[in-house]
Amino acid sequence: MRQILILQGPNLSRLGSREPDQYGRKTLDEIHGEIVRMGARDGFSPVFYQSNHEGGLIDRIHQAGDDGTDGVVANLGAYTHTSVAIRDAFLSVGLPVVEVHLSNVYRRESFRHKSLISDIAVGVIGGLGPAVYRLGILGLLDWLENRTPKTTLP
Repeated sequence: MRQILILQGPNLSRLGSREPDQYGRKTLDEIHGEIVRMGARDGFSPVFYQSNHEGGLIDRIHQAGDDGTDGVVANLGAYTHTSVAIRDAFLSVGLPVVEVHLSNVYRRESFRHKSLISDIAVGVIGGLGPAVYRLGILGLLDWLENRTPKTTLP
């Protein structure tokens, strides 16, 4: 069974109450519950981690590189646009990552238009609310199924 890390960055613990016009009303626990049900149905094991701290996210990425994790679906929040360290952590472990965003970053402030992760990600999905997690997982599972084990990230 594939193990997929669902990595959640800063402020995502506030989903449901944080800017609901931008991010919706579902809580992070509700989204994770949907992913657990999806995993039971589609045969993958989700592992969840959320942190408001860059170092915690980096440590969890490193752990994923060592614990048999097959890939990562990451909503890094604002760190998407600022963290070279998180980018380097992904590169250091070589796991495939799908970058997801609840909102359409291109309909927002211009500083959100630049991602430090997208060029090393196997895919990017945004703007569709919580569905981005389901779509990101399906895309990652498909990518894993159709790649040889020796495929590496740039």
